[in-house]
Amino acid sequence: MTTLTQPTVSIALCTYNGMAYLSTQWNSLLGQQQLPDEVVISDDRSTDGTSNLLLKLAAEAPFPVRILENQTRLGYNKNFERALAACTSDLIFICDQDDFWLPEKISTMTQYMVHHPEVQVAFCDAWVTDEHLEGRQNRFWETVRFNKKTQERWIAGETMDVLLDGNRMMGCATVLRRAFLPTILPIPEKIPGYIYDGWIALVASTQNAIHFINQPLQLYRTHVQQQVGVRQQEVGARIKLRDRLTRHRARKLAPLLKKQIQLSIINELLSKRVPYNSPGLPQLQRRLAHFSMRSNLPHNRLRRVAPVLTNFWRGNYRRYADAAANWYAPC
Repeated sequence: MTTLTQPTVSIALCTYNGMAYLSTQWNSLLGQQQLPDEVVISDDRSTDGTSNLLLKLAAEAPFPVRILENQTRLGYNKNFERALAACTSDLIFICDQDDFWLPEKISTMTQYMVHHPEVQVAFCDAWVTDEHLEGRQNRFWETVRFNKKTQERWIAGETMDVLLDGNRMMGCATVLRRAFLPTILPIPEKIPGYIYDGWIALVASTQNAIHFINQPLQLYRTHVQQQVGVRQQEVGARIKLRDRLTRHRARKLAPLLKKQIQLSIINELLSKRVPYNSPGLPQLQRRLAHFSMRSNLPHNRLRRVAPVLTNFWRGNYRRYADAAANWYAPC
């Protein structure tokens, strides 16, 4: 019987003015069935006493703790980059300052990575709660529409397409292999439509190396002080068929051009990090070609027929339609 090697575990914790909730999160780390081998904390120049609290928590911790004090404010993207880069263990768990990890989180996700050596990044679900960690009524994946149908697409190999519809992976619910860091870091200054966790997910999806673990393994606290959180997006006014035919051309093409620019930038960023023949890139490039076509259709309606019908027959209009807002989108 083969004994699987157990990886070492780091936690990359980022803080900024976290006095209100940090102790609760820390207690959930102390209560893990499998304790980490180290915790690396990057504090982004807190002004509320967080730094002194971190020193106290570190002194009493049953595992090594390293505290990095930023000399200037980095913001959440670069703050997480610094924490990730400083970790030394085989697996790195990303941690926010204001949530609560269920006792089995580290052990469950670690064992998943042990039994799936091809996976570079994995993420779990979470219970969405109020600021007091009460009310486990909704799961995070419901908020980001990562439902059964979308999960089936993911498993079928459409990972990149799913992520380009919108990020489904929450950074604080993520574990990744340290060996994957050279591909991820540094995190780009600007990733249109995404922050650091979306970047990690997109990079991993180019390699088909990102899996999901269908269990809520933490409580996700929602409160007014969050730098990044769950926010409902407003749906625009419904566009009637008559409006589709009579709208000014510039108004009609503007959101398509914006999407084309976003995809072009993401394609350029990823192409600098991964091999040109990475298995996930064709999904991005096919989508980019579709929106490039739509944002550059000729003024003459008759000349639009051929490219529109070609993309229709290829299924691209259906493939890239937002199922929840299809009738609210421009044509």
